[in-house]
Amino acid sequence: MREATWTVHFTSRDVVQPETAAPELRGLPGDLGVWLDETGLPDGLPFLLSPRWEYDVLLNSYFRRPQLVVAPWNSNANRARALAGFLTFVYRARGGRGWREVTEADHLAYHQWRRRDAAGPRVSGGTWSQDVSHVNQFYGWAVRQGQMGAVPIPHRLSRAAPWGVPSAARVQETVPATYAHDRAGERIEWLPPASYRLWRDVGLRGYGPDGLPSRRFRGRWAARNAAFADLMVRTGMRLSEQAHLMRLEVPTGPGAGGYQRFWLPGAIAKYFSARWIYVPHSVVGELAAYAQLDRAEVVKDARAAGAYRRWRRPLVIDDPSRPQLARITGSSTRRVVNLAELTAGERRRLLVEGAEGLEPALFWLGENGQPLAVSTWKSVFADANKRCQARGVALSCHAHLLRHSFAVVTLEQLQRGHIAALGKLNEGQRGHYTRIFGDPLDWVRRRLGHRSVVTTTVYLHALQELEMETRMALVPDTWEDPRDTPLQRLGDDLRAPAGTGGVSG
Repeated sequence: MREATWTVHFTSRDVVQPETAAPELRGLPGDLGVWLDETGLPDGLPFLLSPRWEYDVLLNSYFRRPQLVVAPWNSNANRARALAGFLTFVYRARGGRGWREVTEADHLAYHQWRRRDAAGPRVSGGTWSQDVSHVNQFYGWAVRQGQMGAVPIPHRLSRAAPWGVPSAARVQETVPATYAHDRAGERIEWLPPASYRLWRDVGLRGYGPDGLPSRRFRGRWAARNAAFADLMVRTGMRLSEQAHLMRLEVPTGPGAGGYQRFWLPGAIAKYFSARWIYVPHSVVGELAAYAQLDRAEVVKDARAAGAYRRWRRPLVIDDPSRPQLARITGSSTRRVVNLAELTAGERRRLLVEGAEGLEPALFWLGENGQPLAVSTWKSVFADANKRCQARGVALSCHAHLLRHSFAVVTLEQLQRGHIAALGKLNEGQRGHYTRIFGDPLDWVRRRLGHRSVVTTTVYLHALQELEMETRMALVPDTWEDPRDTPLQRLGDDLRAPAGTGGVSG
């Protein structure tokens, strides 16, 4: 018998409809894709089914709100899974209760089981707090909809905003009282440049710990993977953003040195944080080499095998004079869409028709010439960590850690330059300089695509730790207990040099 569980599912236009529909499914639209288009629902939008496989219209309308319809897929997936996990616990362990019947006691019991119970999952503080935040947002919405009298999660006043946050952002609100106190908080994991290069060379390129190439390594995609990591650590892009870049966007042409930039469209940026991305000249060279060699080879092989002709419902760029527009296939009329408006999922369906035939518009491709999924890139990082461990290199890295590394290193360098510039100015000039150019924290916020500088302030703690390490290195290592010092040496220390006389005190 199937275990009683709230399950998470996602909308999809690729669902194959049965030849013979069950009675309860009769009357559904013949073309599911058209119906989803008309209702404005994108692929990948989550919905929940109850333990009885019932679809609760009101509960699932939470995910159909405009702000969630356009939210990143992984954020929506986390919301849905957190809510499904809580509702599953309430159904199983609290007498089969539905979501409208939840009380504070149910939440506290969930907290005890999920965090403290020896038979429970004993999740980390960060995981617990994220789940509580998602469930709290859902019930806050349910209260505003008149479906609940109060949020079934106890609240307390939030802590004061950290130093450096503008006064306008210091509004104190309430937060769930069960938020964990053992969250990472101010702790930011990042890799200094030398450590990153060692991790990349050993983990992705297959070098030995001595920094030299290894003849035993047979990784064909070492150059591609290293280029991907270098682009991420030098730009601070999120994994989902970088994985969905198009060939037309990534700079691969010759430049005059320094940086080349391209525009990251809001449709694939988290919370539509469209922004300029600055790519160093050295990384542009790596991207160009991948595009001209490895990528070109897999595209040629896949094209010869007819792989791209078999794509279902592709979007096609077939007009060289209008490369910013794509044709929607499978329609009776010629419909086009602006590339800047394509979501990550739609970009994966995008083909470019050139003189030699079709090829994917996405830049990063796998062995079969198909676009690489975000999950595949996560596996690349996991394999690199295993390789480092096997070679005795005590370094581990994930994609978001490279984003942290970019933020910390960039903020430290900008801060030094900012202080040096202000030191040459008088008080009036400093005020004018700051009003015009802002401050390094806001510069980094823009490069990372954060909506608020409050989010970016977390990297200040990493700089404070760097400063602490620097200052601690200056503390002399002379903490020996005098009782461990030979008496002869003590006597020498206390005896004044000849001809100087004695000193007291």
